[in-house]
Amino acid sequence: MARKLSTQAKRYTEAARKGMKHSRAVELLGFEVELVDKDRAILRVDARPDHKQLHGVVHGGILAALADTASAMAAYTAAPRGTAIATIELKINYLRPIPGGRITAQAQVLRAGRNFIVAECEILDEKGLLAAKALLTFGAAGGHSLRK
Repeated sequence: MARKLSTQAKRYTEAARKGMKHSRAVELLGFEVELVDKDRAILRVDARPDHKQLHGVVHGGILAALADTASAMAAYTAAPRGTAIATIELKINYLRPIPGGRITAQAQVLRAGRNFIVAECEILDEKGLLAAKALLTFGAAGGHSLRK
């Protein structure tokens, strides 16, 4: 049964979906926003043949990009309005290969400070098994905007 979204979650999710339409990289990779709420985000991608490396499983770089994108969305909900963030560190552990299917990234902010935001992201395969876990640090610059 689907959970009813709060007004805030609906607003965050819609804003994230709208913003992703301006990212050519996200469009090429096929990432989709499932949910964005305060301090968390869930993204998904349906693995395509062009996501796979030579051994027939999804390339680790695709999974890292998915973790980075989901975590950045969660981080933006924890940053003050008008704050630009940028990934300054990403560490990912690959725990099991993903041969295909729907991949889900569940990101959560662990700590939001004045200059840094730390988040974690779990990458799940189509069976819901943990396939990778990432820890990310974002630099946050108040008063700066990514759009001119």
